[in-house]
Amino acid sequence: MPESTAGDAAAKPIAYNSARFLTSASKVAECPTDEGSEVAFAGRSNAGKSSAINAITVNSKLARTSKTPGRTRLINFFTLNRPGCRLVDLPGYGYAKVAKDMQDDWQQHLDDYLSRRECLRGLVLVMDIRHPLQDFDRMMIEWCEHSGLPLMILATKADKLKSGQAKQAMLRIRKALEGLECVEHLIQFSALKKQGLDTARDALTGWLESEPHEITVAP
Repeated sequence: MPESTAGDAAAKPIAYNSARFLTSASKVAECPTDEGSEVAFAGRSNAGKSSAINAITVNSKLARTSKTPGRTRLINFFTLNRPGCRLVDLPGYGYAKVAKDMQDDWQQHLDDYLSRRECLRGLVLVMDIRHPLQDFDRMMIEWCEHSGLPLMILATKADKLKSGQAKQAMLRIRKALEGLECVEHLIQFSALKKQGLDTARDALTGWLESEPHEITVAP
């Protein structure tokens, strides 16, 4: 009977509103057991990463938002109703008021996690549609391209632009990404207007249900 119950749980559709906080880690050694499937969210501070996670999971309190972007320095893990499936909130990065040594510390966390986490299925890069492809964004894109890690880009805060402006911004981003094999999804997104939510959830499900990717890291 327990085997049947486990099988039923594994066969359940992933419900993102089932997301619950699991644990926080300051370094890779403190992360949950490296098994199952994870998708991680990364982004410059103030790009709307926490709001995007909260919108996708229909839980306004799941990922912490702060009036001082960049304050959270931990890797935060959230479980889903599908056993072994997790969402991961990586530390924000790049806020001007954060000291450089702290930014360097976060960068080391990101490098270690991305390089060593075998259950990682893909990376969601959250960037403000009004200020896309900043240095951190380009660095993350280059890392994914070099390592072969699938990438989803959420162009957030689309509600801040008029329809025509948002369309032009997306065209410019798409053109800048031409030729990159790692970019599997580019989604115009607004947490406030709930734009792009279903597309993002479908893409996340595809990754979480996929087989592991072989990550290539330069020596």
